Amino acid sequence: MIICSRDGKRPPFLTPTHSENGKYGLPKWKTFRDATADLTSHTHINFPEKRLKFYRMLSEGQNWRSLPEALQKEALGNAYYAGGGKTGFLRRIYWDKPSPTLVTHPAMPATDLAHPVEDRPLSVEEYKRLQEFPDSWQFSGPILEQYRQIGNAVPISLRFTIGRLIVQLLQGEKARNLPSFTYSRYRDASDHEWLSKFVAASKRTRVVQNSA
Repeated sequence: MIICSRDGKRPPFLTPTHSENGKYGLPKWKTFRDATADLTSHTHINFPEKRLKFYRMLSEGQNWRSLPEALQKEALGNAYYAGGGKTGFLRRIYWDKPSPTLVTHPAMPATDLAHPVEDRPLSVEEYKRLQEFPDSWQFSGPILEQYRQIGNAVPISLRFTIGRLIVQLLQGEKARNLPSFTYSRYRDASDHEWLSKFVAASKRTRVVQNSA
């Protein structure tokens, strides 16, 4: 999501509603357990048996990197030699952390969303809870189409927060600014942090090229 401004001024980040550890007096981040623990029925697709073999070796929050080294290549096949972190392969999510961003298919090899302890992908019911749809809402079509519809949606509270910021900007209101607020679980996720790292990496690349 990108918010831009025609006057050339840098729009503020969204006003935080929660924080990781209750900082700034905000409620703590909602976890997967908070959102889904009371669900009693689940409609879901299944992992193929060749991947279940590896999931049975993994615990909550782990992925393929937690497998014995001798099995990592077998588990990933040719993808083992690809670049990047590959954190979505054979990924079990955490009970007590927020869910990763939902994808349109929770059992694709590179973007698995497996239950913390059960040997299955997240269910349609869990998808609905994480995207903040009421339990009573029904999605049409085959199960993969339901996953796609819910996964492509934007969580209700995020939509509200985006809309509120845009209204504030249009009305000339000042958005609340929280200095040094951690907006993401991931490192270097803000625009200025990313730009700083990008510039530094570009300089290193030029040095290597010039010395070759």
